[in-house]
Amino acid sequence: MNNTNQSSDLRQRHAPIALDGDEFRRLGHQLVDQIAEFLDSLAQRRVTPGEGPATVRAALGAGPVPEQGGDPRALLAEASRLLIEHSLFNGHPRFMGYITSSAAPLGALADLLAAAVNPNCGGWVLAPMASEIEGQTIRWIAEMIGYPAGAGGLLVSGGNMANFVGFLAGRRAKAAWPLRAEGLRDRPQLTVYASKETHTWIQKAADLFGLGTNAIRWIAVDEQRRMHLGALEQQIAADRRAGLQPIMVIGAAGSVAVGAVDPLPQLAQLCQRERLWFHVDGAYGAPAAMLPEAGEDLKGLALADSIALDPHKWLYSPLEAGCALVKDPQALVDTFSFTPDYYHFHEGFDEQPINYFEFGLQNSRGFRALKVWLAIRQVGRAGYTQMIRDDIALARALFELMKAHPDFEAVTNNLSITTFRYVPADRRSGSIADEAYLNELNRAILNELEAGGDMFVSNAIIEEKFLLRACIVNFRTSLADIEAVPEIVARVGRTIDTRLRAEQAKAVRD
Repeated sequence: MNNTNQSSDLRQRHAPIALDGDEFRRLGHQLVDQIAEFLDSLAQRRVTPGEGPATVRAALGAGPVPEQGGDPRALLAEASRLLIEHSLFNGHPRFMGYITSSAAPLGALADLLAAAVNPNCGGWVLAPMASEIEGQTIRWIAEMIGYPAGAGGLLVSGGNMANFVGFLAGRRAKAAWPLRAEGLRDRPQLTVYASKETHTWIQKAADLFGLGTNAIRWIAVDEQRRMHLGALEQQIAADRRAGLQPIMVIGAAGSVAVGAVDPLPQLAQLCQRERLWFHVDGAYGAPAAMLPEAGEDLKGLALADSIALDPHKWLYSPLEAGCALVKDPQALVDTFSFTPDYYHFHEGFDEQPINYFEFGLQNSRGFRALKVWLAIRQVGRAGYTQMIRDDIALARALFELMKAHPDFEAVTNNLSITTFRYVPADRRSGSIADEAYLNELNRAILNELEAGGDMFVSNAIIEEKFLLRACIVNFRTSLADIEAVPEIVARVGRTIDTRLRAEQAKAVRD
């Protein structure tokens, strides 16, 4: 093609990926209708099809990259079918597994709008309104959980990343030398403290950010699975005597296994006395601090130097939506900001803009805040208070049902997490053999439940006991769903117990 023809073609350019307004409208109406039908039918569907990788891969197909494009209408219809027929639905009222909430429908529409405008929320000039909406969202989240006015932060992908932001801010703030320029080489071992219940993000952070996992001090927990304050004090003192440099304590506002809340006010006092950074992993439980009846331990969030929480957990946002908060926003700038010459993001404004590339790990950033901001405006603090309170009440109702049922042992109930296990009457001796059998039995029950589609739970291990774990962060779950759980699990438990006993008897005979 010569330059003349190429120039003519470009004046009338129509890229293969473009859609005009009418076509986009037709496709959008089609897709919204399919999604609405899906949402209306959710409670009547199985939680999961329980398929293995081979089945799902076969449904998708394994052809090469297409040489020519296809019809967008047919492609959207196919994508809808594939996702709806071959997905686990965490929005299902009987999904009580990993801590991913039933997502607000308004959030799905918000993601469509955000993707259509497509602001890059790294620099204010690239995303003026989106940056301001994110800033307001951060302030509102902080206000709802009682974090001090003037706090700052940003939205990230989820709990790991939010915790990483707090970890890195604390590492820089408490290192006794210019860490960003000189690194960690030939320096005292920086040491961090977390309970044995802490999520595995802490191991990733210590590994990825130069401390090494041996720098983590795993502090014992009490009978309520909360960090033991005395053990923490003793470990800090021992590490100082050994020439190490303690820098950070990580408290939990709703541990991942059982929803335990550490004694946050006492941990904050200790950190202030010992000159340590106090970070709270509230990825799951922090939003419950907005309840007027929340305990003092949970309200101790307000004393943290940094907090991680996930709107896609207990603020019912679609994935991805994590949030990192810091008491002093300058701590993030001091940790993350670099301004190369080709960034022209700070000049020519009547007020200082918010440039989120200075606040975290990303430069290019999607508009995560819109779905969270709209949901807060849709339901307000009162709506969140009602939904979180309802989730807690439903988890408590499940605990009471399990406690009253002859086939179960109810073990823990914190926030909206209940743990329990199936225990046949003749296996309650507490002997080593019976405990080993109960672990095998409940592991098999979990596998069957997760594949069966009637309901979905996960597990916790407490004092070497394998437990079933139900976490309710689901505005679609009702008391009727909770009341169905004991019989579903008991039915599966009886079947598997019969099978395991037969297998054991056969092994003895053989």
